[in-house]
Amino acid sequence: MRKLAVVGAKGRMGSAVMRLASGFDLEVVARVDAGDDASVIARSGAEVVVDFSSPTALLGVCRVCADAGVALVSGTTGLDAAGQEALASVAERAPVLWEPNMSVGVHVLASLVEKALVALGPGYDVEVVEAHHRMKVDAPSGTAIRLGEVVKAGREGSRFVHGREGKPGARKHDEIGMHALRGGDVVGDHTVYFFGDGERLELTHRASSRDLFAHGALRAAAWMVGKPAGRYRLADMLAV
Repeated sequence: MRKLAVVGAKGRMGSAVMRLASGFDLEVVARVDAGDDASVIARSGAEVVVDFSSPTALLGVCRVCADAGVALVSGTTGLDAAGQEALASVAERAPVLWEPNMSVGVHVLASLVEKALVALGPGYDVEVVEAHHRMKVDAPSGTAIRLGEVVKAGREGSRFVHGREGKPGARKHDEIGMHALRGGDVVGDHTVYFFGDGERLELTHRASSRDLFAHGALRAAAWMVGKPAGRYRLADMLAV
């Protein structure tokens, strides 16, 4: 079994990672939580780290992974420039995979959106709608933004329009609508709509359990062991 260190081990995602690790042929050899010394990772002999912690904690984890050459898989969100720079620094000395959404299905969705843009052509209006639980504090979700960025990359000069009210006028061709719904205990739904004349295509991903994010992170962790230093994405693992 490959040796795994879990950062944010007491959190909801960290607990799921530890509970499910053995199913991916990974043995948890180190657990790190807020206030713990991240250097335990190097002493444990871990080959890969799965991190679901905080932007501040991630900085220390990055230093340890860089010094020890340990692979890093992180799903920590809310990173600022310092966090992104820390990940880039690690990538010079160890393999790094950072994704704000560790769902394998979401990354397949992004690939399908890219293919639909090419196949359907510029005559289709694109709107992105996401729904999450009532406690989510940011909007739109990072995943919705990522899907929107896929559309932007395929539509030169396009721009996000966050909701509409009043009399905004007729929809302009360069718009990418972004809409956020909040309520109940929704884990996460994302739909990309392609509206054409006489038809529409809807590509949807619905998450029913947070375990799916742990599954994605653990699958990535097993895949990352032994990779050369550099930046990786789930799309690289999936070859989509």
